[in-house]
Amino acid sequence: MSRGFSLIEILVVIVIIGVLALAVTLGVASASTERQLTRESERVQALIEHACMQSELTGREIGLRIDDAGYAFFQLGFSGWTDGALGNELRPRTWVQGMLVRLRRDGREVRLAQSAAEPPQIVCFSSGELSPFELQLALGDAAVNYEVRGDASGKVSLHREQRRP
Repeated sequence: MSRGFSLIEILVVIVIIGVLALAVTLGVASASTERQLTRESERVQALIEHACMQSELTGREIGLRIDDAGYAFFQLGFSGWTDGALGNELRPRTWVQGMLVRLRRDGREVRLAQSAAEPPQIVCFSSGELSPFELQLALGDAAVNYEVRGDASGKVSLHREQRRP
């Protein structure tokens, strides 16, 4: 009598290993997506705080224009909003591919910028105040969303929210 495994038993083991490998792969991919979202949300919060601090230090308003592709900071000068002389920290940035962005002000949805000629939707005032806003960020199948909130006093905070199914 032979003491080996039958072909059916070997196939069952291979299927189980395949299913486990798929589950691990999907879990790692989801965790990677969530890390990207977390990093991007923290970056946006830190850059807005930095822009507001620069606005107070220089005595000039700094605005943030947000569109589907990314965001850019501008300084208010005599000829309007310009992107010069802000330094490398406040350079234009692009969103991570697949980022879903929603902006709200005063409880209402704000349309994202459609052209480079539009003025910023969020402004850091030289007095230390800030346009109140809620910037919602979501990415792919991440189980969480982030919301960057700014209030009139100039405080910028980051809130993590479980995504609704």
